[in-house]
Amino acid sequence: MIIEIGKTLVSSDLVDKKFICDYKTCKGICCVEGDSGAPLTQEEDGIIKEVLPKILKYLSEEARQLLEEKGSSYIDQDGDLVTTINNGRECVFTHFDKDGSCRCSFEMAYEAGEIDFPKPLSCALYPVRVKQYTDFQGVNYDEWDICKCAEVLGEKMGVPVYKFLKEPLIRKFGKHWYRELELAAKQLEEARDGEQ
Repeated sequence: MIIEIGKTLVSSDLVDKKFICDYKTCKGICCVEGDSGAPLTQEEDGIIKEVLPKILKYLSEEARQLLEEKGSSYIDQDGDLVTTINNGRECVFTHFDKDGSCRCSFEMAYEAGEIDFPKPLSCALYPVRVKQYTDFQGVNYDEWDICKCAEVLGEKMGVPVYKFLKEPLIRKFGKHWYRELELAAKQLEEARDGEQ
């Protein structure tokens, strides 16, 4: 089922599916796995270049060298602007803890009050992916095996995707849009309860 809000078409999976990142289990593996880097907007690419000096201390020597050689972003095989990747795998901005857990260097600097850029929106929104079409944006749930533990935890806690992602969804679409989504979710839930 599709929920229409302004010029967005939202999959009802955001209401139906449950999700809470289970970092203790996955250890941030989404920073490592994938076909290319994290999708970026042109604006984010500019911000990254601006704040880069403040996050270098969170990166490995290898990552710093790669940034110097290749820069912070590239156009991938799909024609999307994405973050540079290291060793054909992890995002160049991945910070590895001693136990092998991954963290986002932007997020670490943001939490330390050193920058005001939390992390790329595509990362903050995951498992939601936004695709721009000619007349609208598609807002869909992306199922990925490495996030199975997040689905299990979300199910256990009863937290739908849209509630888990409230902050990044507001960051992307605004408070009014999010209120419309909450209303649509409530109506959808009531309609389904009425059918039982």
